[in-house]
Amino acid sequence: MSIRNPSPSLYNEDLAPAEERKWGAFSIFNVWTSDVHSLWGYYLAASLFLLCGSFVNFVIAIGIGSLVIFLLMSLVGNAGVRTGVPFPVLARASFGTFGANVPALVRAVVACFWYGAQTAAASGAIVALLIRNESLLAFHQNSHMLGHSTLELICYVIVWALQLLIIQRGMETVRRFQDWAGPAVWIMMLILAVYLVVKSGTFSFGSEIPRDVLIEKTKDAGVPGEPGSIAALAAVAATWITYFAALYLNFCDFSRYATSEKALRKGNLWGLPINLLAFCLVAGVTTTAAFTVYGEVLLHPEMISAKFESWFLALLAALTFAIATLGINVVANFVSPAFDFANVFPRQINFKRGGYIAALIALVLYPFAPWETGAAHFVNFIGSTMGPIFGIMMVDYYLIRKSQLNVEALYHENGEFRFQNGWHGNAFIAFAVGALFSSILPTFTSILPDWWGTYGWFFGVAIGGAIYFVLRMGARRNPAFAS
Repeated sequence: MSIRNPSPSLYNEDLAPAEERKWGAFSIFNVWTSDVHSLWGYYLAASLFLLCGSFVNFVIAIGIGSLVIFLLMSLVGNAGVRTGVPFPVLARASFGTFGANVPALVRAVVACFWYGAQTAAASGAIVALLIRNESLLAFHQNSHMLGHSTLELICYVIVWALQLLIIQRGMETVRRFQDWAGPAVWIMMLILAVYLVVKSGTFSFGSEIPRDVLIEKTKDAGVPGEPGSIAALAAVAATWITYFAALYLNFCDFSRYATSEKALRKGNLWGLPINLLAFCLVAGVTTTAAFTVYGEVLLHPEMISAKFESWFLALLAALTFAIATLGINVVANFVSPAFDFANVFPRQINFKRGGYIAALIALVLYPFAPWETGAAHFVNFIGSTMGPIFGIMMVDYYLIRKSQLNVEALYHENGEFRFQNGWHGNAFIAFAVGALFSSILPTFTSILPDWWGTYGWFFGVAIGGAIYFVLRMGARRNPAFAS
């Protein structure tokens, strides 16, 4: 749709409602193959596999988690199809025309952390290949800069720079890239699994890994309960759901280009519950077979491929994993902050400039490497910050507005979403209280029980959404208290 006389401080071509909608079910499906099929996705899936203790437990926990993910992504995805707007613009309906900059910046900062984590994982795959050479191994062990080996730093910068080339021509280039990057890693994952299963001489889902090994490898995972316990399985499902916390917010950045809700639903169905469960099962088989072959639990696929006797197969695996990780970075961690930063300063920052800012922040973060913690720890901490935002936005769109949104007013300073000078007080009260219980208290205090942080995202969604709903309903009944 065309926006009449938009406010310059709220509008540019990248933020405008999508007019060209070419993303069919296959492209939506590959949003998820690009997002999940990465080194970090494998690492998390393998880590959660160990926590489940058995194949049946793993299928139950990951299966339930994947169905919940499908339902949540359908909520925000449908909003994107119907409105055609990206996440920071949709957030204006609940947070206000200028207040939406706050959730946009929160999402952008989270994306920068993930951008750095995924870039480090991709460069790690290249490092694992290079140190097969004795001279490069010696260089890797003896030369260090900024808290990392010099070889790691060089590979990180190279991979970091290569990603910038993908977005030079905008979102259509992103779609084309992901359409082949996602399937490519699936093929490599299957090759890796088959190679190890043949080499091990057995096909199994974890029975070869002794229980004492499972307990030792998962003791610092930040998940309550021993492997296979009810507490551990619930935590596995919760962590798997929380892993997608960032994309619950900005999936509409992609779904707004979908040809229809039917295409979106079909792409989500194949890309989420079906694809997620299959990917996790392959990770489980590979982890088990690698233990049988090498006698140790290897959670990182580049560690496995580095042990291959065939240099060609190791090269193929490293390049495929690196490319796949570039795919998720572009999809999940470049597109979102590109729109988010553009939303803050639409006259000065467009899609490309916003992405460059995100990439620069990820480069600055590298010496500190905040992602070098346990998989569950990192996922739950990062995800919990976004729970209240998601709860508020979905309550506003579905419960308050009944899916009816005046899209044109989202681009006008003095329109329906001005609230108090562009800021919606009710949303920020709900966000503050939700964030207090989802991330601040469990992270920086010992007031709440240890297990609370594992479910921080859920508490954020429930508390933030409920408080927003109560405040909005109260404002409707008593306009004097509206804000």
